[in-house]
Amino acid sequence: MTHFKVAQASAMIHSWRLCWAYSCLMCLHFLLLQSSSLSVSAGSHQSQHPHAPSLVPHIALPLSRSQFSATTQLDITSHCNASCYHKGEDVNKERLTEQLAFETLYADGSRTLTTVDVYDNGDDDDDAHAPFHKVPSIPHKRTRRQIYGADGRFNIRGDNFLLDYPFSTAVRISTGCTGVLVSQQHVLTAAHCVHDGNDYVKGARKLRVGFLVPPSANSTKPGQAPLKKPVVRWVKVRRTRVPKGWIQGPQEVSMDYDYALLELRWPHRRPFMQLAVAPHADDLPGKRVHFSGFDSDRPGELVYRFCPVEDESNDLIYQHCDARPGASGSGVYGRVWDDTLERWERKVIGIFSGHQWLEIDGENRDYNVAVRFTPLKFAQICYWVHGNKADCNQD
Repeated sequence: MTHFKVAQASAMIHSWRLCWAYSCLMCLHFLLLQSSSLSVSAGSHQSQHPHAPSLVPHIALPLSRSQFSATTQLDITSHCNASCYHKGEDVNKERLTEQLAFETLYADGSRTLTTVDVYDNGDDDDDAHAPFHKVPSIPHKRTRRQIYGADGRFNIRGDNFLLDYPFSTAVRISTGCTGVLVSQQHVLTAAHCVHDGNDYVKGARKLRVGFLVPPSANSTKPGQAPLKKPVVRWVKVRRTRVPKGWIQGPQEVSMDYDYALLELRWPHRRPFMQLAVAPHADDLPGKRVHFSGFDSDRPGELVYRFCPVEDESNDLIYQHCDARPGASGSGVYGRVWDDTLERWERKVIGIFSGHQWLEIDGENRDYNVAVRFTPLKFAQICYWVHGNKADCNQD
């Protein structure tokens, strides 16, 4: 009888534990569903698609042929003070249209200049010209350049990673920089990788884009040892576009326009990453940005990193993602809510430029910076890619 009672009590305890565990699992499942729905609904109610203005180009004017006299500078550094930091998008229409005009360099060395008019399609939307106001945070002083503390970069190796999205969208630029695929025939990179502000660099005369191919995709002859490192297959560039804001502009302005678009001679077959107007950092999951590039201190390797946004101005994203020369031109992306797909999507929201000393209230702050895609820059780059304004609404 005693054994029966013990067994009965044990069964009751076991049953209670099962019920308790089941209840906990159901509660956890409910909480996960709630948090998921909250994150989705939050994303769907955020204005993740700011209004994009229209750029209307004029007839391209011929320019003299480039001398290709500049030397490529992979490590770019600039300085910015409080007035530079707090300035919004230039509302002076004449100056704005001058900065958004662009040069086109062709493979034969000829050049053209295209001026533009800017039209705001929205009556009540001021996103295209609204100044970006933000009180800067005060981080600890940084004395090292480009690598902050422990190195947080990761080498991407193996076929399963090198050919997988989003790593497969990173490409090499023959001048020593990185680029990102943004269409089947277009690559975004940093303007300083092809132009120093006065002239095109020597390497831009025969500019090429390199696609990383894993060792297993390369056939080896009988008797040869299999390749251990990926190789690069190069594709020629048909034409290059650089914003006038970069060319012969003052340094504090030109870094805001440190981006260029390369059009390949032939389309590629790899997945590419779509563009987006950069949301505020608070609207990015974890405030994180990511980018992959070909850092000079790790030759032959694709290097990935991510980090939170430390600060932002109207035109620049300030962060402490570890990077070295060679990573310039990498596509900086974040997870942006897509209203059409109703999910978070990786989209390019900027281009990694280099390093900037930011002087606020007498204190120097050290950052790695990326050019931030404003609605106007998005409209310009989108026009370069599609060739018409009809396809240049925010995707």
